[in-house]
Amino acid sequence: MSSTPTIGLLGGGQLGMMLCESASPLNVPIAVLDAENAPAKQINSHKHHVTGSFKDPVKIRELAANCDILTVEVEHIDTQVLEEIATHGVQVSAADGSTSTKKVAVHPSWKTLRLIQNKYEQKEYFAQQGIPIAEQLPLESGDAMLASMKEASAKFGFPWMLKSRKDSYDGRGNLKISSEADLEQAVAEFGNLSCYAEKWVPFEIELAVMVIRTEDDNGNTKRLVPYPAVETVHEENICSRVFMPPRNVSPEVSKQAQEVACSVVDKLWGRGVFAVEMFLTKDGKVIVNETAPRPHNSGHHLIEAVPYMSQYKAQLTAILDGPLPEELQPHVSSSIMINILGGANADSHLRLVEKANSMFAKNMAVYLHLYGKESKPSRKIGHITLTGLGSIAELEEFAQPLVKIAEEIRQERLQASSKALRPQQAPATATTGKAKPLVLVTMGSDSDLPVVKAGIDILKQFGVPWEIDITSAHRTPEKMGQVAAEADARGIKAIIAAAGGAAHLAGMMAAYTPLPVIAIPVKATHLDGMDSLLSMVQMPRGVPTATVAINNSTNAALLAIRILGAFMPEYLEKMKAYQLDMKQQVLDKADKLRGMDVDAYIAQMKK
Repeated sequence: MSSTPTIGLLGGGQLGMMLCESASPLNVPIAVLDAENAPAKQINSHKHHVTGSFKDPVKIRELAANCDILTVEVEHIDTQVLEEIATHGVQVSAADGSTSTKKVAVHPSWKTLRLIQNKYEQKEYFAQQGIPIAEQLPLESGDAMLASMKEASAKFGFPWMLKSRKDSYDGRGNLKISSEADLEQAVAEFGNLSCYAEKWVPFEIELAVMVIRTEDDNGNTKRLVPYPAVETVHEENICSRVFMPPRNVSPEVSKQAQEVACSVVDKLWGRGVFAVEMFLTKDGKVIVNETAPRPHNSGHHLIEAVPYMSQYKAQLTAILDGPLPEELQPHVSSSIMINILGGANADSHLRLVEKANSMFAKNMAVYLHLYGKESKPSRKIGHITLTGLGSIAELEEFAQPLVKIAEEIRQERLQASSKALRPQQAPATATTGKAKPLVLVTMGSDSDLPVVKAGIDILKQFGVPWEIDITSAHRTPEKMGQVAAEADARGIKAIIAAAGGAAHLAGMMAAYTPLPVIAIPVKATHLDGMDSLLSMVQMPRGVPTATVAINNSTNAALLAIRILGAFMPEYLEKMKAYQLDMKQQVLDKADKLRGMDVDAYIAQMKK
């Protein structure tokens, strides 16, 4: 690595921070695209840092124009723009105003990222390559989802896993279906998502292997170098501890896990480190669960366990096509990584940090890593690595004080969450819980609720706090006026109002409030909803009322979220991701259609 090309990093969280820490002694410059105070920027200065979202194509091109190679900290990136950059280059402006096209490599490849983003397609691809996975089944969405899930229940029996195809991590987007009773909840939470069913795997433990991959100029695998297998422990679907070597697992099984992981990474594209998470079943089989094309939580311990080639140095070495060792042997006999997760209070984790700083023992060491992130419940804000020259059992005994404190913090967090969700007093209107509502959803009659539900599902999907009420413009005009007039003082930022027939609700509320009001015309018994639509659209000058299509509460909710996104960046980013997902779904369908017979495609649509 004598030359020092600039690496552009999409995402600057803790993984990016530790990548920058490894890059510094190697004199490898890294420019980061993320928020201004991102952890990676806190410890790394570069004139070509870009402030913004790593999902924004414009910002990605801006970063690429000043870099030689792009890599990622997170796989949820716009692969269309990465494909464009890798294939056609990026436009660069010179000081004299002229422009040229610059070729920028992307590692891992956009093809890998696109495949990994869709968990169902990812596993279908692996299955076609002969890699062991759990049996899975595509599910319908929307109105057909319940029937589709019943088919999955009949095929797999209970329990089985409901999983979102995209944007799921740390257990988000997963739901265990244990009985028929869980199906209604599943429809409520996942009905608008693209999902699949996965057969339940009765595993003994979870294993993970990090693999370094390099390739030649034609994209063919050149080197695959696996790290030792580890055992991962998850609590509330978040990795809490990692053990190297895995406890009560034979060297033969660990070797098998390495071989399976290498077979997975061999079928992917691009240079870098890849994490392969697997299940070890009761009958000794290793089954692939998930893959991450980047440094990973299960590899944090390698900073101290394999100091000459941590996963972060390996990421740099691989994408720069530098020399790699024949095999990766740890400098210690055992290692344990404990995640530091935010507790019930902002300072809950401090006693865990203090304990880690106070522990010393012969032939054992404790290393503390804090990420410079604000503590929030369950947020990964640091980790502790312990290493030993003895057995994993001896190191686990030494680690018990830390494990005990981490468990106490977890229990306090769970109790605080449970307490917050317990109703202290019946509210006047239904709300989403402890969060202060930002959107008021109201309707003229409870008969409008089935129409409104789709919009509420969208608000849930985006994590927007909301409340719901019934305020008839004709039967409870005083209440309606009071609710509308007081909404802004209560922190409401947008109102969605649904009504049929004469449908004066939205317009009347708009007259009482300075807030934006979004009207949903509801299709009543007569006139097919045209009466409702016209009465809302034809508001007099001076009383603006946004109006969506008849019965289209989905668009009403999306418009409310766009309004919030104008001044709340978290909703703006979620909306961008939502739009990119819609775009990708169309592209995926187009690719699928091009590869299929038309009649076969139509038949599949009808299933």
